[in-house]
Amino acid sequence: MRTRGFEIVSKYQDKGLELPKRATKHSAGYDFQASEEVILPSIWNTLFKHDRNAPKKGLTPVLVPTGIKAYMQDDEYLQLTNRSSNPIKHFLILPNGVGVVDADYYNNDDNEGEIFFQLLNYGLRDKVIKKGDRIGQGIFMKFLKVDDEAVIEGYRLGGFGSSDQD
Repeated sequence: MRTRGFEIVSKYQDKGLELPKRATKHSAGYDFQASEEVILPSIWNTLFKHDRNAPKKGLTPVLVPTGIKAYMQDDEYLQLTNRSSNPIKHFLILPNGVGVVDADYYNNDDNEGEIFFQLLNYGLRDKVIKKGDRIGQGIFMKFLKVDDEAVIEGYRLGGFGSSDQD
């Protein structure tokens, strides 16, 4: 029986992607790579455009695709975290602090459970993320439930951000 792991989503099969792996035997996180090239605009370019007619976008994070999905037990989640070198060397942060990938995200109807990292570039220049660049880490975590929890009837209706109630 498989308990947890990674797979490549079908649209990236035969595209030369690597499954996430740990860098050392004591690493907690599995390093994720970008599945394609993405440009992360500098927040300074979007906040202070010199062209008055250009639309203002504000601080909008960019979703960087990985081409990877994760399967796990029902009482586990995959925590997505930043790499320690991203803020200091590349001026990249995760605007949500950490990401949470629930067990029922795997193989959802919208995007097959593909994992994306939300990134924000606070550097002075746009940042090009190349295919194969390490962009973040995933750590499998157990979670606990409260005693006498009410029966939850809800189920995932789609992909990224689909369990929102607003």
